[in-house]
Amino acid sequence: MSNLDIELVSVSKAYGPISVVKDIDLKIPKGEFVSILGPSGCGKTTTLNMIAGFSEPSDGDIRIRGQSQAHVPPERRNIGLVFQNYALFPHMTVAQNVAFGLKMKQMPKSDIASTVDASLRSVHLEQLADRYPRELSGGQQQRVALARALAPRPSVLLLDEPLSNLDLKLREAMRAELKEIQQRLDMTFVYVTHDQEEAMAMSDRIVVMWKGVIAQEGDPASIYGNPTSTFVADFIGKSNILDIEGVTSQSDFTEVRLAKGAVVLRASRNSATTMPRYCVIRPEDVQVLSSTGSKVQDSVNHLHGHLRRVVNLGASLELLVELTADLSLNALVRSAEADELPAIGDAIRIAIDPTAVKMLRE
Repeated sequence: MSNLDIELVSVSKAYGPISVVKDIDLKIPKGEFVSILGPSGCGKTTTLNMIAGFSEPSDGDIRIRGQSQAHVPPERRNIGLVFQNYALFPHMTVAQNVAFGLKMKQMPKSDIASTVDASLRSVHLEQLADRYPRELSGGQQQRVALARALAPRPSVLLLDEPLSNLDLKLREAMRAELKEIQQRLDMTFVYVTHDQEEAMAMSDRIVVMWKGVIAQEGDPASIYGNPTSTFVADFIGKSNILDIEGVTSQSDFTEVRLAKGAVVLRASRNSATTMPRYCVIRPEDVQVLSSTGSKVQDSVNHLHGHLRRVVNLGASLELLVELTADLSLNALVRSAEADELPAIGDAIRIAIDPTAVKMLRE
């Protein structure tokens, strides 16, 4: 028996001349929470549908627990599904909704009641078993859909943007609940979303898709801290993405010239890449220096500019710092530092550590 719950081997999907998924390879071991993340049209839902069996690959193979799923119908794959719209039966109670799949699988009646009760307890809804979907909140409906998917005890749970219909506070609460349930059951979750915050908050591993291919995969920290392309740097969080005019290797660092040579940055040698075209700096890595003459180490980039805009994001402030007529940077500072900022239009000093300057080819 394979230690992989899911394996995609050179999987492609095309509709006539249009390629939606292009030759992807993916291995998901047992007990991992994997998010497939990307913008609309990147192929993530098509990939999920192929794993579920709703769509056949044009090429390649999908294996579940080491067994090829070619021509295996969805109901025989032992996979649970949770959809965006929950798909609850309005004329059935919560308990009847959860029991529906068990009856379809012809579970003995003597076992159905105890299984339904255990499934509802796992999502903290045992007190609502006799209610109808219309009597539940959006978050409660989502948990009923989750309990129904978990009741047959699938080895893998596929979730297609299940939180997208909830408001922000409820989404944040449900993220924590989903992760807690996944860890408690030690079950493999494959979660499709376009929301990078959801993926970052819950996942053991993130698979970023773009134009039908896997752009990058890894744990949340490595995806965020070391993006391999400007697409990933821009899609996961916010980034300053700057065109490089030229680079010069020094003994301890790489010198990066921006804005027609008007701005020169030091980058860590560890961030060097062959023939880089872009420089990436996260806004939170741009340090605003006080006007009272804060000292910085000689190795740190020390730049002068003008403050052009301040956007209040609540806990933080997003600043636009103009370095030259052709080059501006976004910086992120705590709202508590608002009184220390210069007025709009005034001079401002910033510092950037060389390790925060990433260079990319694409």
